Amino acid sequence: MNKLTQVLIKPLQESIYVKPFTMYYTQNVKQFRPAVYLGSIPDDDRKDIVDTNKYPAELGITLELCAGIVDKDLTLEEIAAEEVLEECGYKIDPSILERVSSYRSGVGTTGSVQTSYYCEVTDDMKVGQGGGVDDEIIEVVEMSISDINKYIRQEHVLSPPSFLFNICWFLQNKLK
Repeated sequence: MNKLTQVLIKPLQESIYVKPFTMYYTQNVKQFRPAVYLGSIPDDDRKDIVDTNKYPAELGITLELCAGIVDKDLTLEEIAAEEVLEECGYKIDPSILERVSSYRSGVGTTGSVQTSYYCEVTDDMKVGQGGGVDDEIIEVVEMSISDINKYIRQEHVLSPPSFLFNICWFLQNKLK
């Protein structure tokens, strides 16, 4: 049996694996993820100022599912419905959401729990542009099944594992 003792919470100590830093940038791109961008640049080229001609913003643009933070006194389904409206522009009733799964993400750093839902939307449900709030720059992307299959089979997929898991779930459970 696993035994856990002496659990302490302390400030981050120097580590050969985790290297906290601040990255400054000017943004006018969609769903730009600084950590993904920086991870795409060789160590020798990320010393100070990054040459954005050599390393364009596309290296940090990810394709993700609609998502949000659980920070309100609402059910997960109500929060998910709010996120669909905010990010995608579709007004959905929480009752149409089909729970896919709950799983851990960021297991090496945060151990967060994510819950995924599935729903189908129609043009009649479109009530806004979506795109997120504040400084979010979210673009809704529609893909054919052929495009999805090409995307998930490419050598370097700029999407988190949860995206790939849910796409595979869709292909296995809904595409019939």
